[in-house]
Amino acid sequence: MPVDVGYAGRQYPPTAAYEVGRQKLQEFADALGASHQAHTDPSVARTLGYPDVIAPPTFAVVVAQRAEAQLFEDPAAGIDFSRVVHADERFTHHRPIHAGDRLVTVLHVDSITVRAGLAMITTRAEISAEDGEPVCTVVSTLAVRPEDS
Repeated sequence: MPVDVGYAGRQYPPTAAYEVGRQKLQEFADALGASHQAHTDPSVARTLGYPDVIAPPTFAVVVAQRAEAQLFEDPAAGIDFSRVVHADERFTHHRPIHAGDRLVTVLHVDSITVRAGLAMITTRAEISAEDGEPVCTVVSTLAVRPEDS
């Protein structure tokens, strides 16, 4: 089944809130080798003016992918995730993510282009705090290889 280009322009409803925990931030920082103590020590983060430990910048992808699942798990979209190759990811941070945040994400399918059977899908995940404060925008471009490749 080919990717449905009619999904371009679609906006999904806000996700349930994702609660950012200290342990998840520490695990992510450890996995990246991010050694700044603001990622793991609340007192260091507070000294720097943050309410709690802060996430490494790419942690936003964890939150964004929860929203992207709405598109990828929709069988009518025609996306075979086993054929997906990551092409690009960009982050625009409006403020750091920190432990204790409750983040809600709205997914936008900005474009779908198909050439020679290869579908290029660009999504935009608008991540905000529950009160609506913008936190991060994550723009992802994924390539979906055709079945005969």
